[in-house]
Amino acid sequence: MADHPAKIQALRLEPGRRILVVSDIHGNVPYFEGVLRMAGFSPRDELIIDGDFLEKGKESLRMLHIVMELCRRGNTHVVTGNCDNWSNLFRPDWDSSRDDFVLRYVLWRKSGLIWDMCNGAGIDPFELGSFTDVKQELFRAYPEEWAFLADLPHAIETENFVFAHAGMRPDIPLRQHKDVELYRWDRFRDLGWRFDRWLIVGHYPVVLYGQDKVCANPIIDRGRKLISIDGGCVLKDDGQLNCLIIPDKNSEQFQFVAYDPFPVRTVLQEQHAGPRSYYIRWGDSRVQVLRRGEEFSRCRHVRTGYEMDILTRYLFSDSEFTDCNDSTDYVLPLKAGDRVKVVEETSRGYLVKHEGTTGWYYGELA
Repeated sequence: MADHPAKIQALRLEPGRRILVVSDIHGNVPYFEGVLRMAGFSPRDELIIDGDFLEKGKESLRMLHIVMELCRRGNTHVVTGNCDNWSNLFRPDWDSSRDDFVLRYVLWRKSGLIWDMCNGAGIDPFELGSFTDVKQELFRAYPEEWAFLADLPHAIETENFVFAHAGMRPDIPLRQHKDVELYRWDRFRDLGWRFDRWLIVGHYPVVLYGQDKVCANPIIDRGRKLISIDGGCVLKDDGQLNCLIIPDKNSEQFQFVAYDPFPVRTVLQEQHAGPRSYYIRWGDSRVQVLRRGEEFSRCRHVRTGYEMDILTRYLFSDSEFTDCNDSTDYVLPLKAGDRVKVVEETSRGYLVKHEGTTGWYYGELA
């Protein structure tokens, strides 16, 4: 299917209203509701959902219905992301040969919008011989949902801000972009581009920009007027859903809140940062298992040769060479009295988050 001209929504904002921005919810209703509670979202605010509110989580159809209801109230505005553009299935130029890929994806993931719609319409996805046969049935069963998705813009612009799911090019006007140029950029920050207006993006989890540390907090680059807010919700076991808070349409005094469900405990002994660390992450997670243990295994990162102990259950197979879940050996600097969120409790210590950064703590917690 060919790329299409991007749809841009111009949004006029009243002074004195906060702008709350979230992205990459990925069908995680509890995180979405949690972060809105933390931000104190009210009718006096404007909420921007900056793409990828669907897929990968467990409640895509419910998430879609929640977003549709919020939009009916008039103060919620939504940008489409690469995980939200399911209405492309019904474009005249859709390549029907890709229907088989869609069905394989749905059966592999066993979640997502199409999975939820099938189950809601009384269709067993595992009994489908072809997705082509059921497309029109789903279209008839969910007309409002498809119309909503088809109408979503690829970017929202105000006088001082552009909200696009993944990025944009600074060398051409916003309204001359193709749709894909706004919803699919990996490692967008690495391009080094600068912008005249603030550009707020999600799409690429901010933790993946780190090398030796894992931090899920928004990255605010004032020199380039670029803010990245994807906290790895659903995609990372220690991920969080970030909400950027812009106090007013003319303000640059950015704040944020972040939600995750991990239990909060108190550090009892001071701990200094470790001398060195590394972060093995998605896309570069191949390791050699040097010594496999019941709880931890000694592993060597294939690309760099860096060695660390990894939780054995984070390894994806029993083979000597395997990929693994995101892992770090970073030892957090902590003071007695610090509040941390416990991600993993092990015989050696705790994998915790402190102010958005994940690492190990080897003392006692209250």
